Amino acid sequence: MNLILLILIPLLAGILSFIIKGEGARMLALISSMATLVVSALVSGAGFSGNESFSIPWIPAVGTQFSLLADGMSSMLCLLTGIVVLVVFLVNTNKEVEKPGAFYGFMLLSQAGLMGVFLASDALLFYVFWELALIPVYFLCSRWGGEKRIAVTFKFFVYTFAGSLMMLAGLIFLSQQTHGLPSYAWSDITRAGASLPPFTQQWLFWLLFVAFAIKMPIFPFHTWQPDTYEQSPTPVTIILSALMVKMGMYAVLRWLLPTVPAGVAFWSDTVIILSVIGIVYASCIAMVQTDIKRLVAYSSIAHMGLMCAVAFTHSAIGMHGIMVQMFNHGISITGMWVVISMIENRWGTRDMTKLGGMASSAPKMAIAFVLVSLASIALPLTNGFIGEFMLFNGLFSGHMGMMVIAGTGIILGAVYTLNMIQKTTYGDKVSMVIARDMSVNELAGMAIIISLVLFLGVYPKPLLDLTSGIAAMMVK
Repeated sequence: MNLILLILIPLLAGILSFIIKGEGARMLALISSMATLVVSALVSGAGFSGNESFSIPWIPAVGTQFSLLADGMSSMLCLLTGIVVLVVFLVNTNKEVEKPGAFYGFMLLSQAGLMGVFLASDALLFYVFWELALIPVYFLCSRWGGEKRIAVTFKFFVYTFAGSLMMLAGLIFLSQQTHGLPSYAWSDITRAGASLPPFTQQWLFWLLFVAFAIKMPIFPFHTWQPDTYEQSPTPVTIILSALMVKMGMYAVLRWLLPTVPAGVAFWSDTVIILSVIGIVYASCIAMVQTDIKRLVAYSSIAHMGLMCAVAFTHSAIGMHGIMVQMFNHGISITGMWVVISMIENRWGTRDMTKLGGMASSAPKMAIAFVLVSLASIALPLTNGFIGEFMLFNGLFSGHMGMMVIAGTGIILGAVYTLNMIQKTTYGDKVSMVIARDMSVNELAGMAIIISLVLFLGVYPKPLLDLTSGIAAMMVK
């Protein structure tokens, strides 16, 4: 029942938000996100002792069921979704939004889609939720985005929808390869795919991988991302970078690696090379950015590139590190976007050449920004360290040369992140002398983020325990 509630609560609240006007929609979204977080915490608690599942007939004629499964990885990502959405709504409670009913309705529908993606154990159901998560974001970006939102949103939609259609074609093909009647069940899909001839798996690999690579995104499928992050309203940018990119990484682990193992083995070196190129390329581009949003957008490409590279090393510690880092990156990047939104709201710019002196004018905001930035570069005793350490261990085990190159991206990451801190937080720019510090609701949202950054940095064992079982299964 809990798995159904994770989808139903935001889905019904989202539909209801289109009817409710004004502050009612905002309060409904906040209450819904709190309830969803409680349920996701219960599901994650159950994940320590075993899997939770739910299944009922859906469309028997095509061999599909409404089937949900929450193991350690799924429950962890549902918990991340619950935390991030609550923080987004919390820090935006005092901000005016045009047509709040529609805005919060689309946000909640996107949350329902994300929960479904992470829980679906039926391939057709997975595809339906994959699209459900995408479509509301299209409307959010095109209606509430920046000046160039129409062209940017069109590019984003074309990229992601084209990849989705390729994935659907691959899933339909796989469903026809199951023994007996067609089936979209995860167990039948993975068994059928693994039994296909190597050449078939090699071309089928790209039908699935391109959709996931676009969503992460991985070089050279990344070109939609910086513009979309820049033009989207910050709450939507947070959903995209903290949660939707994890859809792609999750899909690689859940649906790609076990389904076409021969295709993965054949193309793994290619994907690792593309991912490492993306790490260095994105890091170099980030170093010359003056817009904070674009800088963080390119840094996200570098972080996801490292996770993608490690996914194809077939390393147990690497797989475990990916799961841990998906959660930790989602927390850290949420904190980054929240503070960037505060900066833009207070000083009317994201240009680092026009910023400076935040430590004097808004010390609480400056402390929060420094902490989440240090977590982003994986400083020890922050939540980013343990996952990144495990990722480099996994990459080192079979691809030492690639690890060295990827390591340069991490060094560059420290350079541009520390440079960003220096330019925005310190100095004595007159334009940043007078400003209000964090409001009560913003302080509450950032308190959740910073508590997790520090707690999981000092004591990551709960997160490691939750995902250890599924990591071991993936490399058998």
